[in-house]
Amino acid sequence: MQQHDVIVIGGGHAGTEAAAAAARVGARTLLLTQQLDTIGQMSCNPAIGGIAKGTVVREIDALGGIMARATDLSRIQFRMLNRSKGPAVWSPRAQCDRTLYRSAVRRLLERHDCLTFAQGTVASLEVRGGRAERVCTEDGRVFAARAVVITAGTFLRGRIHIGVETAIPAGRAGEPPCGDLPQTLQTHGLTLFRFKTGTPPRIDGRTVNFTVLGRQDGDADPYWFSFLERAPHPAQLPCWLTYTNDQLRDLVRSRLSESAMYGGAIGSRGPRYCPSIEDKILRFPDVARHQVFLEPEGLETTELYVNGLSTSLPPGIQLEMLRSVLGLERVEMTRPGYAIEYDYIPPTQLTATLETRAVRGLFLAGQINGTTGYEEAAGQGIVAGINAAAHALGREPTVLGRDEAVIGTLIDDLVTRGVDEPYRLFTSRLEYRLLLRQENALRRLAPVARRLGLWTESQRVAAERRLELEDHVLELAHRTRLTPEQANAILAPPGGRVVSHPVRATELAKRPGITLEQLMRAAGMECDRDACTWGDVELKYAGYLDRERSAAARLADQNDFLLPDSIDYTSLTALSFEAREKLHSLRPRTLGQAARIPGVSPSDLQNLLREVVRLRVSRETGLLQS
Repeated sequence: MQQHDVIVIGGGHAGTEAAAAAARVGARTLLLTQQLDTIGQMSCNPAIGGIAKGTVVREIDALGGIMARATDLSRIQFRMLNRSKGPAVWSPRAQCDRTLYRSAVRRLLERHDCLTFAQGTVASLEVRGGRAERVCTEDGRVFAARAVVITAGTFLRGRIHIGVETAIPAGRAGEPPCGDLPQTLQTHGLTLFRFKTGTPPRIDGRTVNFTVLGRQDGDADPYWFSFLERAPHPAQLPCWLTYTNDQLRDLVRSRLSESAMYGGAIGSRGPRYCPSIEDKILRFPDVARHQVFLEPEGLETTELYVNGLSTSLPPGIQLEMLRSVLGLERVEMTRPGYAIEYDYIPPTQLTATLETRAVRGLFLAGQINGTTGYEEAAGQGIVAGINAAAHALGREPTVLGRDEAVIGTLIDDLVTRGVDEPYRLFTSRLEYRLLLRQENALRRLAPVARRLGLWTESQRVAAERRLELEDHVLELAHRTRLTPEQANAILAPPGGRVVSHPVRATELAKRPGITLEQLMRAAGMECDRDACTWGDVELKYAGYLDRERSAAARLADQNDFLLPDSIDYTSLTALSFEAREKLHSLRPRTLGQAARIPGVSPSDLQNLLREVVRLRVSRETGLLQS
């Protein structure tokens, strides 16, 4: 029997980040997955990043993770979303070559000396004394560990549906599900429910009439997701835009009874913000057309991902549907779309470290926690890996705050509020969105990375150099004064107010439409673009940032107020019955977390604070008397 500190089950986006993180902090880690060849597989959309998600990718990188570096090594188109708005809300997104991405993930994982790999399907998890101790595979092997991380994605009793008559047991197309592990988890006290998600068909790009489609090229400006390494980028490819029409809408409406999602084959809840074409047509009957993006799958293939047409209709109808779209009249479908049902574990059964309450040393990350999206999975994975290693090595756990990282908001939402549909990140979920920007992720999380030892020496040097450069640019901007001639050359063309005396660059940079980089170059100084972007945001939004920092400080006060593990919430009659029930079930760590639980009112919170203070005084008085 092999002994490890941490075993990670699953090799998707959550599993790879969990395994890499645990290994980086010195835990002897095993990555156990059904197919070693599919480690890092992009199961659905060949894209990384986007609104809020791009910030998560940069936070993962700031913590030494692999997603950003794998994206840089495989990206075949890059776009900075929201560029027409201020830099505080810019969101990086990349199309990736599926094959290059998968191979990049594997190469990056194999850099870790503490990480080993094994192929096998997990049959059971052995728990002794309330602690996870062993993992057993279907072929009879047994692996022991002090902590286990499960990142099973859609593989727990996964079932693919294409139409109402075709149902295939699978974790994803062509791969069998994991059928025994869910039963084991239920045996150990965890509750499981079902969700569903879906994927669109793929098509042969050689059969597309591109001349009638809208072309979308990537940004020409260089950009790296990773702060810590700058890999060479592959060549960029365009994406293409077309639209659905009345013919497609009428076809879908007339064949709804043959859809797995509407014909009765599936009863599970799906993602609201990544709907199937059936959902779109029913939920938005007055919308004349819906966007359809054709996205390249890679440099060495003509296959295209049809983003916007997720469906569970039969293959013949899918092809008819595709051929009704402008530019796809003679298209050939290479793979049909499908819906997939799978088990997930409601995440309110977890602590903020992603450890289960029912089993000590058992951590969960990714879609098993009711989320959707590569980035959400990877963000959970890195936190689960860090904390699994801490559990195994006897170290303090790590919890990221809502004001500290988008990942912190994600995890707090999951474990405090739970999910009733697959969870997806949006900036609207972030009360501190100005503090949690993509360009300052390294600055925010560098203290955590340093404390935990998550960087290699070369990464540490790169990180320190980046942060020093940002500080230097801002300091230089405070010292630099532009003459009227230098300043007005920039201010006059847009119709801005010209100046008649020398003005500091930091003052001029507060004006809309004027960038710090422009000002520094006008003053005759070379300026690193990334460092200037950070300085620009800090100057332009200084007042708003101060307000958010003050709000975050108030939240920190609540989060510093720890609630006793032993408190009996059912006995606190000053609280409402609903609050007592929710608090007893969720066992929040802090007053701040208790405040975010649905059903706990401000008056409940005040009464809880009084009760905890009274209990502490009573306990301290008893100790003094004894």
